[in-house]
Amino acid sequence: MKKPSLVILISGSGSNLQAIINAINNHQLNAEIKAVISNQVTAKGLDRAAGEDITTHVVDHKSYPSRELFDQAMMQIIDPLKPDLVILAGFMRILGNGFIEHYQHRLINIHPSLLPKYKGLNTHQKALDNKDKIHGASVHYVGIELDSGPVVIQTEVPVLATDTA
Repeated sequence: MKKPSLVILISGSGSNLQAIINAINNHQLNAEIKAVISNQVTAKGLDRAAGEDITTHVVDHKSYPSRELFDQAMMQIIDPLKPDLVILAGFMRILGNGFIEHYQHRLINIHPSLLPKYKGLNTHQKALDNKDKIHGASVHYVGIELDSGPVVIQTEVPVLATDTA
């Protein structure tokens, strides 16, 4: 059986990327990472990928005058790889409707809240401010609206009195 192929988009440290790499290396996830793409030249996740001999690309969003041109530049890298899934793993840019529609049913986001609660940024602070007892993370298909789309899986964690955002 063919391993599902992944392209992973990141913006920062790559902790979600590392979790995916670990799951593959520990045979918990039957998949192959074709490439890692970052919109940040200094993203530490690029080093994590390179350390695993995974092809990396940087598409700096600041180099493009519009979201559409940025999205097209990424699609030119992604499309020849023919990935089964494109994973947003700490990717901190809102993608345009054309990109989302192009990868419809193949675009997945890892979001740090129990959706539909706390869409967008600063989810941990929101959970603390609202004195939530439970917080968590969601993996969901990406929809046109921010942090929308069907949830694939969620996991809960307790919010402790000592937690900080």
